[in-house]
Amino acid sequence: MLQVNYGTQDIFFELKRSSRKTLAIEVYPDGSIVVIAPNDSSIVEIKEKIIRRAQWILKQQQYFEQFLPRTPQREYVSGETHFYLGRGYMLKVIEGNSNEAKLKGGRLLVMCKEKQKSPEKVKKILSNWYYLHAEKKFNSISDTCFNNFKDYNIKKPILEIKRMAKRWGSCNTIDKIVINPEIIKAPTKCIEYLITHEICHLIEKNHTKKFYSLLSEKMPDWQKWKDRLEQKMS
Repeated sequence: MLQVNYGTQDIFFELKRSSRKTLAIEVYPDGSIVVIAPNDSSIVEIKEKIIRRAQWILKQQQYFEQFLPRTPQREYVSGETHFYLGRGYMLKVIEGNSNEAKLKGGRLLVMCKEKQKSPEKVKKILSNWYYLHAEKKFNSISDTCFNNFKDYNIKKPILEIKRMAKRWGSCNTIDKIVINPEIIKAPTKCIEYLITHEICHLIEKNHTKKFYSLLSEKMPDWQKWKDRLEQKMS
């Protein structure tokens, strides 16, 4: 998986080579991008052409996005359901001596020092709580997943947690994988699938038959958890 920067946007794309003479860009309904380039074209040339077509690419993604199912807009008030590791917890917002969030009594409790508990403040506190838990949980799951690749001559990748507008994860195919902290809301097995998927890219860079064969070897039921992730996080 490769990427180019266009303004404040990151455009991720899968590259395929072909004997064709011109470059083709395909945008799919899930927002993914596949670039089919001539065998003799350089990465620099390919990225330059993608940047020239960036506005069209983003418009295509926006068009398909309108057909995707949406999670109801969160208001960050008491009584809402928020998810953590696949389980729903009722949100309870109270005034406290500090700004913090924690799980208590089967509820997701958010404490605010301010008397006026604005949705923006609650969201910020909750987002920070999710991020801290994601950092700890993702590293633990990453260790478990990487142990399944001991028979391959690869180094353990750097794990970066980064909020991304349109992706759950990515891999630079060399030494780093990036995971969206929002995935902490999904079941643990979904997180295992995502991290395993990205580690596979350190061995098989593109989504080829070999890639999916490797993924199936390391996680035979990956399709089940991929589907669950898409349903849970849509």
